[in-house]
Amino acid sequence: MHPHEILIRDFYAAFARRDAEAMARCYGDEVFFSDPVFPKLHGEEARDMWRMLAARATDLEIVLDEASAGAEGGRARWTARYTFTKTGRKVVNRIEAHFAFRDGRIVRHFDHFSFWRWSAQALGPLGRFLGWFAPVKWMVRKQAAGQLDRYRQAKGA
Repeated sequence: MHPHEILIRDFYAAFARRDAEAMARCYGDEVFFSDPVFPKLHGEEARDMWRMLAARATDLEIVLDEASAGAEGGRARWTARYTFTKTGRKVVNRIEAHFAFRDGRIVRHFDHFSFWRWSAQALGPLGRFLGWFAPVKWMVRKQAAGQLDRYRQAKGA
């Protein structure tokens, strides 16, 4: 198994344990992370997103469905099951991840999932009928960014 695949597997094993510090150690100093809810996070901001999500999780279940990597990059398919705290709704989110590496650490991490499918589960009727509509995505992103900013301020970032 390539060391980068081991790194991906270690990252998701740490997430399954809610060990955000172990996840953060998998990232390079200048990591770039992006997904449909948390776009364009850099460095400590990306690590803090995982810290916040792991700290807030009450019933989070992470399953790494598939991982592969080589010298140039890697990919993973993983599933997150949890209760979206704002609405109390159950979510099963299937995510496709792509990675780039440098010096044995993750330096680029892109997660892709269907925002419409996620919003239909997390937001209920609003997400089901309007989850494809850009203003709904912007609203969710703004709320997520606000939560991350408040988390970072509370920890003194």
